[in-house]
Amino acid sequence: MKRNNVRKRGNPESSSLSLTEEYQIHTLANGIRIAHKQVPHTQIAHCGIMLDIGSRDETPLQQGLAHFWEHMAFKGTEKRSSYHIINRLENVGGELNAYTTKEKICFHASVLDDHFEKAMDLLTDITFHSVFPDKQIERERNVILEEMSMYVDSPEDAIQDDFDQLVFPEHALGNNILGTAETVNSFGREELYKFINDNIDTERIVVSSVSRLPFSKVVKVAEKYLGDVPHRKTTRVRTPPAAYVPVSQQKERAISQAQCAMGQPAYALLDDRRLPFFMLVNLLGGPGMNSRFNLSLREKYGFVYSIEGNYTPYLDTGFMGIFFGTEKKQLNKSISLIHKELKRIREVPLSVLQLHQTKVQLMGQLAMSEESNMSFMLMMAKSLLDTGRVDSLPEIFAEIGQITSQQLQDIAQEMFNEQNFSYLTFLPE
Repeated sequence: MKRNNVRKRGNPESSSLSLTEEYQIHTLANGIRIAHKQVPHTQIAHCGIMLDIGSRDETPLQQGLAHFWEHMAFKGTEKRSSYHIINRLENVGGELNAYTTKEKICFHASVLDDHFEKAMDLLTDITFHSVFPDKQIERERNVILEEMSMYVDSPEDAIQDDFDQLVFPEHALGNNILGTAETVNSFGREELYKFINDNIDTERIVVSSVSRLPFSKVVKVAEKYLGDVPHRKTTRVRTPPAAYVPVSQQKERAISQAQCAMGQPAYALLDDRRLPFFMLVNLLGGPGMNSRFNLSLREKYGFVYSIEGNYTPYLDTGFMGIFFGTEKKQLNKSISLIHKELKRIREVPLSVLQLHQTKVQLMGQLAMSEESNMSFMLMMAKSLLDTGRVDSLPEIFAEIGQITSQQLQDIAQEMFNEQNFSYLTFLPE
């Protein structure tokens, strides 16, 4: 998995143990935080270890190393072979997985709650005690090169990766999470250990858990397996991207359909305009079939099968993109229709009814996303690392309720000026 975008914001917690209606937190002596939400009516325990380390923390020669670590963590530890890692939870019907994003690495598991301790033992082992066997490094190198080829062969994925580089040139946020063939072929055990030692910070690690288990049980298990992890503090500093300059590019590819990406940098994680902007992007190109882009380009004109708008906030910047595929002869018409919708959202304020419907739709989508206990577990960890707290749904709904039509129009006029957009198109050869 390459992208995992979640939203939340708030202020850092000030104590080592806190309680809200949503979650509980305990901080170990080494700085690792344990976050737990107790859900009475489930037999499944979801747990994960999330580290505030991602592909943006790589040097140019390390491109892809965070993702390589994610893969190699499963290939052997001080006490387990890759075979025993794979079968440890599979044998009891559980699942073990991981993902890397621009700013996070996460190892997570889902098991019957009777096997929660077994899952925590294994997650701690692969996170902190991997040994990176040479033979496994060579095998996994080939696996990742195949993964890279798979994404290159998918123009919908490839254009998103290339567009990142266009918006954030000469910066790690613009690099492909998978790295390049050259860098991946250069990685060995020493590079892995150096990257981990340079970036790991126990105060920037959250162990997240959602199950029917009591908090005291979760803390006891966490203390058992994580209490001996040495306290570590990194001196790493994340550098923000340079000043943005819009760019337009066209590339010819062996594809049957034109692909288009347009967008620009956006608001950072702690910007007060983040939630209203998220609402605007959702209105224009969110997952609902009634998004303005979908109603225009698909339902009215039949130019696209799908079109999406997405917004990803980072520590010190953000990214907003619009992506679609269409026949080459319809490309310019499709872009013009998008511009028309952007112009309308800038110039015509939402009516009272439209504003209400937009808020209700977003609140419903957020509530449904939190119905998934695994999604909540992952969101809780990311939110704590990013903002120091997890806002409850009532808090988020209250914030949505305060958003005004004028506020949305002001943001639209700032963020949806096509002259500030970058454009990337893949054209059939």
